[in-house]
Amino acid sequence: MSFQGYLDNIQKLTGKTPADFKSLADKKGFTSKGVLKPEVKATQITDWLKEDFGLGHGHAMAIYALLKGIKKEGSK
Repeated sequence: MSFQGYLDNIQKLTGKTPADFKSLADKKGFTSKGVLKPEVKATQITDWLKEDFGLGHGHAMAIYALLKGIKKEGSK
């Protein structure tokens, strides 16, 4: 599955777009102006997404990769 496929599935599961997750991460204090804070670990993000949105580990890691800037929307 492509990275964009993961993001599409996440949106179907949660009703949230990648932009929504970026905004929520900023409100939670994980990011500042859309940039993941250096002290924030992947586990903090995945635990949040699993607990609040019921995402599995792979989908949660996709959002982490998006927040960290490893992957971008539209990526394969």
